[in-house]
Amino acid sequence: MAMHHNIRVGDTVINSIDWEMTPDWTFGTYESWGGKERVRNNDERIYYFFIDGWGERPKLCLMERGVKHARIVAEIHAPDDLVRSCVKAHGKVAYYEQSFAIDEQIRTWLIDHVLDEGDSALVTPMTETVTHEDMGVKLPRWGGSIDRGEVVVIPGDAHSLSDDDVSNLISTWNFYDAELNAGGRFENRLFENGRHTIVDARTGLMWQKGGLDINSFRTITRQVKQLNEERLHGHDDWRLPGLAEAMTLMEPVVNDKGIHLNSNFSKEQPFIFTSEKRSGSGYWFVDYKQGRVFWSSGTIPGGFGRLCRPV
Repeated sequence: MAMHHNIRVGDTVINSIDWEMTPDWTFGTYESWGGKERVRNNDERIYYFFIDGWGERPKLCLMERGVKHARIVAEIHAPDDLVRSCVKAHGKVAYYEQSFAIDEQIRTWLIDHVLDEGDSALVTPMTETVTHEDMGVKLPRWGGSIDRGEVVVIPGDAHSLSDDDVSNLISTWNFYDAELNAGGRFENRLFENGRHTIVDARTGLMWQKGGLDINSFRTITRQVKQLNEERLHGHDDWRLPGLAEAMTLMEPVVNDKGIHLNSNFSKEQPFIFTSEKRSGSGYWFVDYKQGRVFWSSGTIPGGFGRLCRPV
């Protein structure tokens, strides 16, 4: 771990730069299984440079990282062609893999132009702001009970699904999937249930409007256990949805926030874990940004969580 340079971010001088750390390594070190050989204590903070490729223009950033802690502390105004060249060299990646390790050219540029006695004007500190998301037209208020005779029982038990199983589920329930069933649509009956939850009277499920931040499957599973112990929103039976349950929320047309969901759900969980494993390896996800299901390892880079429970 080399830490021989410092950078000024506003009035703060940071000298614990880890040139070996990458976005891929952070989940293994700080979230998934814990890199005890690298982490001395839970309060330790390290800093590394990476390229944030989630927006229209990729940006060179400085990340502050620790156990269960991640915060972008600064944007570094590197030449666009240098940043784009680095991203291009990574080749084609999945939609959810938009954080990139820097290359030797960017490292050299940082040393020559920014670090130590470099140009502090190239460093813009990031301030934490609170944004209020537009949650769309308010849903009807839930009355506290549903007609059990009208509830459609959706498969929700956690088990292993093959690719063919998933295709059959989507076809059987006529779920919208941009690749597997572009003409599909599942009709919900959604009701407002306070600030944090929505009830679907069609499936008999209560959903988080928002959810859990991106993490490994193992970490999210621990979080669900803790939230149930704390009785999140007054309940102790929250769980990850099965793939079919998660697909019931998929809308065939994107809303004004750019996702295939009713606007009363937050856009901050664009792709979520389901409880289903994929036959052979990996976990099944539902991607509301791209309007489809997909599978991945579930550890790096991980996924978001939107929990549900029976009403």
